Order: sequence, then C-alpha cells, then structure tokens
Amino acid sequence: MLKKFAVLSVLASSLCISNLAQANDNLFKQIPDYLPASFDLYRQMLSIPNDAHHPKQVRRNIEFMQDAFERRQFKVSKLKTEGAPLLLAERKMNNQLPTVLIYLQLDGQPVDPSKWHQADPYVPALKQQDGEQWVSIPFEKLLASAPNPDWRIFARSASDAKGPVAMLLTALDIFNDANQVLPYNLKVVMDFEEELGSPYLPKAVQKHSEALSADMLLIYDGPLHSSNQPTLDFGARGIVELEFTVHGPRAPLHSGHFGNYAPNPALQLSQLLSSMKDENGRTTIPGFYDGIKLDESTLAILAQTPDDEVEIKRRIGIADTDKVAPTYQQSIQYPSLNIRGMKSGWVGKQARTIVPDTATATLDIRLVPESDPERLISLIKQHAEKQGYYLIGNRVPTEKERLTKSKIVSFSHRIAYQAFRTPYDSEVGLWLNKTLTKVHGESPVRIRQSGGSIPISPFVVELGVPAVGVPTVNGDNNQHSPNENIRVGNYIDGIRTYLGILSEPIGS
Repeated sequence: MLKKFAVLSVLASSLCISNLAQANDNLFKQIPDYLPASFDLYRQMLSIPNDAHHPKQVRRNIEFMQDAFERRQFKVSKLKTEGAPLLLAERKMNNQLPTVLIYLQLDGQPVDPSKWHQADPYVPALKQQDGEQWVSIPFEKLLASAPNPDWRIFARSASDAKGPVAMLLTALDIFNDANQVLPYNLKVVMDFEEELGSPYLPKAVQKHSEALSADMLLIYDGPLHSSNQPTLDFGARGIVELEFTVHGPRAPLHSGHFGNYAPNPALQLSQLLSSMKDENGRTTIPGFYDGIKLDESTLAILAQTPDDEVEIKRRIGIADTDKVAPTYQQSIQYPSLNIRGMKSGWVGKQARTIVPDTATATLDIRLVPESDPERLISLIKQHAEKQGYYLIGNRVPTEKERLTKSKIVSFSHRIAYQAFRTPYDSEVGLWLNKTLTKVHGESPVRIRQSGGSIPISPFVVELGVPAVGVPTVNGDNNQHSPNENIRVGNYIDGIRTYLGILSEPIGS
C-alpha cells in the first residue's frame, strides 16, 4: 500500500510540475504581444530625469513608481528616511507562504550631455550598429514590429537600473492578465538614492524592519556575466570612501621663487599613495589581506565561472593585470584599495608655474565579508603615520601646525555599506538556480561574489535574510558612463526571467 501511495505521490508531483511548466510556456508565449506597451512604458520611465542630487527629480520618480505599482494591485507605502523615502509595494497572499522581498534602484548617475552621442541622455534613443558606430533609428520600430535583439536603447539608467524595473512591471502585467496567483507573498522596496551610496538606508531598514521583513531578498540590478548567459550573483563587495589632502604652503607659490624650497604637496601625496602598493598592484600595508583564504573548494567554485581572461583584457584595453591573484574571479575575493581621483593645481591651458598649496586624492576600499572596515581604515592611517605624515582629520591645519609640523594630511572616511555573501545551497539559491534553468534551458552562471557594491548589507544584517542578485542587462552597457545602453534582447530575456520567478513556487 505504501509503495502504491509513493508511486501515486510521484505521479501527482510530476503532473503538477508538468502543469506548471505548461502554464509558464503559455505565459512566455504572450511576451511578444506585450512588448509594444512595455517599450512605451520604458520610454516614459527613462524620460524622467533621476539624478538624486535634485529632489524634484526624485519626487517625480517616486510618484511614477507609486502609480505603477498601485495599478498592478499592490498596496504601496512610503517609508520615511532622513533623505528621500523608500517606496514599499506589497501583495500579501497567505500567512503560510514565504515572503520574497525584491530590491529595485530608481536613481541614476549624473550626466554630462556633451559626452553623449545624442542630444539628451533623458530622451531614449534606439540605435543599431553600423561598423564601429551606433546609428539612431526611429524608436517607433520597437512599438510596431518584432524588434531586433541586437538593437540597443541608449539613455541614462537604461541598464542601471530602470531596465530591470520595466522588465518586472511588464512581467507583472502578463502574470496578472493571465489571472495567475503568486505562489508566495511579494514585497518590492524601491531605493531612490542608491547612486549617492544610500546614506540613510541602514537606519531606515532598522526603523522599518517589520514592514520590510521577508524570508529572502532578490536584487534586480547589475550586469550578466560577460558571456551574456543567465547569471546569479551570490554576493557583492562593500565599499569605504577615503579622502587625503596634503597641505603645502598657505597659498600657491611662484615655482621660480620657491621651487626647491617649498615642499610640493602633489609630490608628497604621490609618494604617500605609491607607498601603499607595490609594482604588482598588491598593497604593502601589513595585514590588509588578513583573513582571506581561498581553499580548494572555494577555488573550484570560482573556476566554474566561464571567464575568458584574454577577452576581459581585450574588452577593457589592458595588456597586463595586477597580481593580487591569478584570475579575475580570485582577485575580487580580496579587499581592494583604489585611487579614484586626484587633484592639485591646474593642468592643460590653465596650467600655471606654481607650487600648489594642496593636493587631494579620493580612494575607495572594496570590502569582502572577511574584511573589518574599521580595521582596514586604521591600518591605512597607521601606514601614513609611519611614512612621516601628520594626520589631522577632516579640517585645515592651524597656523601653529603649519609652522611646527611637516607633511600635514587631512583625512576623512565613510563606510558606505558592508559586503555580503549567500551560500549556493541556501533555499533562495536552490530555488533561483532551478527557476532560471527551467526558464532558459541551461544552468545559470553562479558568481560567488561580484566585484561591485550594492547597498544590500543593511537588509542582510538587520532582517537576517539571505540575498541573491538576479542580473539581466548586458555587461557592455556603459553603466555610470556616457552612452549607457541596454541590448533589446537582454530586455526581452529579462522579462522572461522575472516572469519565471513570479510563477515558480519556493521549495517545490
């Protein structure tokens, strides 16, 4: 009897899976019918400027998204922060079902229109490739016929990250119109200050922890693996921002009268920075890499990522790499110390024959879960002091300090957010891996930890939930740069991915 029951149970389970697969196929077949409306929605979204430095732009995006989710049967509320509010959209199905929280980003990097190959970065342009050039074609081509998957839409936030938002909204439209029922409770949290480092997010997550509570977190942001295969990101590095300003004479001095006499702060800053790394790009600061051990099992996991090291170097235009680790995937498992900008005096047509009065460098540390940011900051400060520099904090030196101390350096830092990493065999990891395999007919590339940073650690720490990124956009999308774009084929595949996730029960 038990054996017969087991057989019936297996048959019932197989029938359920078969029915689910059939339902998903029917949903996927409807995607082409929804594309004209989807691209029109996407164009509307991209046409709203979204630089978080401008509150009016933020408000317009908040209003648009609130209306978009309310139209799709969500209860929407604003969660107050010290800056722009978070927007929370909820659809509750059943207390017995798990709850999925999706993170979306709505703001974008500032733009310099003079660097874009179109009149306005906030007027999306459809382009096709002609040799080495991207040539504009009528946007209406997307609305009238089956689009070419290799066309691209150019606009600020096309990929980072309004593209994923529009994909999700379209997937919800298809799902709702087919009268499908979510197999879990769904919450969507929208961040309108991510490109500012989400400075108020940690306190907001702590304050609104009950409203944001969930069993798992999905991040709809970031690019696919460079192969453009379906991808899951199981972690991301955190980030710390640093600034050094070396002080020289009280004001810029004539280099003829005072060259060889007044110490040059630009030279001193260069010497300080160069002392932090060797010629192979490894930090010389003792203890900086402590705690990072890549054992055999970890190396095997990293080796599964199908990177082409030659192609990576070709794509970014370098002949050699730093020697922190032998491969790209291994290198991003370590904390990095990066000089992201320097300024002193004037250059080009504004160049002057002076000894500058100050020299400033901004740096960032990309954190890994094993990193203690306070410890790394302390190590950097200790290193500067050992090099003979006098650190004074975030201020200008006093007159007494100018006359009694040499190599004076102002120093400031900000811990933006921590790193996180989720195990492959976690419930969310297994569910997403199975779902993407079903949707795309191939196992996704699983990345242990991406090199970039996203403000997810407050959710992981405060809510105690595992987090996994589900990227969809093309890796060569120029995010944060002029001529940001999204490949049309990636946009359509992203709708398919998110529709599959909406349909798949957790733990089935």
